[in-house]
Amino acid sequence: MLLEKGTAAPDFELNATPDQKLKLSELKGKRVVLVFYPADWSPVCGDQIALYNEMLKFFQKYNAQIIGISVDSKWCHMAFADNRNIHFPLLADFEPKGEVSKLYGAYNEENGNSRRALFVIDEAGIIRWSYLSPDGINPGADGILEALEELENNKDKK
Repeated sequence: MLLEKGTAAPDFELNATPDQKLKLSELKGKRVVLVFYPADWSPVCGDQIALYNEMLKFFQKYNAQIIGISVDSKWCHMAFADNRNIHFPLLADFEPKGEVSKLYGAYNEENGNSRRALFVIDEAGIIRWSYLSPDGINPGADGILEALEELENNKDKK
């Protein structure tokens, strides 16, 4: 089961580069968009990650850090990010394989990879939106932007 709105986002620490780790709890006070995806070099994933890379300024406008997560290795992520000129962290949920994907209900046991799942987490670490897309479909960014917009509007009402 995919984690749902209102759930505290499980903390994790994964490699962002071969020698650097990123811990979700280090981002408290910022909104976080978690993008679980099957594989770096697949056509749909490549298009999805490239789209989010092009939209970074929109995410930043909402004080949101976008993070990609797949079961690919840190070396695979590094090559993919260099090849595609990606400017946000791609985290390696590599060993134990899929551990973080499983925490979020985004692991595909049958294929042994992450499913295509999106999460928007607020500044306090609470999931405010989640979405599971079919593996072969790029979910785009509309849902993410709507969730961030809603968080922004709710902040203004306080």
